[in-house]
Amino acid sequence: MRTQTDEGYTHALGNRQVQMIAIGGAIGVGLFLGAGGRLAAAGPALVLSYAAAGIAAFFVMRALGELVLYRPASGSFVEYAGEFIGPWAAFASGWMYWINWAFTGIAELTAIAAYVHYWAPAFPEWLTALITLGFVMAVNLLSVRLFGELEFWFAMLKVLAITIFLVVGLVLVVFAVGGASPGNLVAHGGLFPTGFPMVLMSLQSVVFAYASIELVGIAAGETAKPREVMPRAINGVVWRIAIFYVGSVLLLAMVLPWTAYRAGVSPFVTVFSGLGVPWAADAMNLVVITAALSSCNSGLYATGRILRSMAMKREAPRFAGTLSSRHVPIGGVLFTAIMFLSGVALFYFLPERAFNIATAVASLGVVSTWGVLVYCQTRLRRTGHRSAFPMPGSPYTNWATLGFLALVVLLMPFADEDQRVAFYLSPVLVGGIALGWAAVCRRRARVLAPAAPVSSPESG
Repeated sequence: MRTQTDEGYTHALGNRQVQMIAIGGAIGVGLFLGAGGRLAAAGPALVLSYAAAGIAAFFVMRALGELVLYRPASGSFVEYAGEFIGPWAAFASGWMYWINWAFTGIAELTAIAAYVHYWAPAFPEWLTALITLGFVMAVNLLSVRLFGELEFWFAMLKVLAITIFLVVGLVLVVFAVGGASPGNLVAHGGLFPTGFPMVLMSLQSVVFAYASIELVGIAAGETAKPREVMPRAINGVVWRIAIFYVGSVLLLAMVLPWTAYRAGVSPFVTVFSGLGVPWAADAMNLVVITAALSSCNSGLYATGRILRSMAMKREAPRFAGTLSSRHVPIGGVLFTAIMFLSGVALFYFLPERAFNIATAVASLGVVSTWGVLVYCQTRLRRTGHRSAFPMPGSPYTNWATLGFLALVVLLMPFADEDQRVAFYLSPVLVGGIALGWAAVCRRRARVLAPAAPVSSPESG
């Protein structure tokens, strides 16, 4: 059953596109850039953080799968939050998801500017970010079919690059080429060279790296046969992401000592630079740019649909609900693009910290979105609904996942300065959302209030 918020969409996405949209959105700068800095900070034990976050991501995706098969909707978790928790939860989760993608997009644009700087150090990095924003906005405004096709090939390139790395890395480790060895996991200060607490402090950035897997739920509203496509897409995304993330980080820690990596440099570029192949680092840098471009592209797609869903309920600016003649939520896309534009300014004033601050704030939106999905699935089960695609271990796995997500947030003020900035910004975000909801409630009360009776001349 489709919802009112899905009206006007073309339902042009197929299974291969849906899978790649989810994979493409998830494989971005969190892995291609962020893993380098986190390896330098936490050491080889970073792979434990990726494994723990991967398990949580698996249960989030299965909770989403059960909800999607119950009722596919482009509004995704916003629709589910409204049905299973309440209207205020739909409003809050929708805006937190927008905050997630707004700051994720800023991080992606920041990363693209840094990658292009690798080739053209004299070219202004803020201008690179601006040109990139113009490109992804044009793609999103043309048609969902074009978006789906472009995202499919973007994601295919990323998957191919990571697959090549996994094969090359495995060969290097098996044949001990250039010092690559499983011994690198413990030979340079042990598995926990900087202490176990640093592994815990890395959870925020690791969760951010897994962000966007929930895009598959939003794409359900524009999928031709969601009940057939979604289970395959969700299962496919789960195991691919697990191999790509956990496998990549494990091999990175074995191919080179953790001390070889540093923040601000893609660990994949570091590995291929060390191989001595002249074009390898350049090729990987191109792939990393494509990864960030793809993720930014997905962000505009997702927020455009979420904002339209909310605008149709008068919970977002009215123009965000505008649908173009090409069946694209043009208002929502432009609204998010404006926020991305402000990120260009953030990068201009804080070039060294823009990426870390953006990812830390974005992770707050990720945690809230995942939490809403998992909790809504528990409420769905309480109605007596039985799904053909049930979440394993529910409700126990639900509460374990929610506990993990709470731990991620509670650790943020004890981590680095950028995570502390994001944590202390959270009350401001929550307060702003609360004020927005209060304004929505007041407006609805005025609309529903009965008109005052008009006194006749004969009365009193």
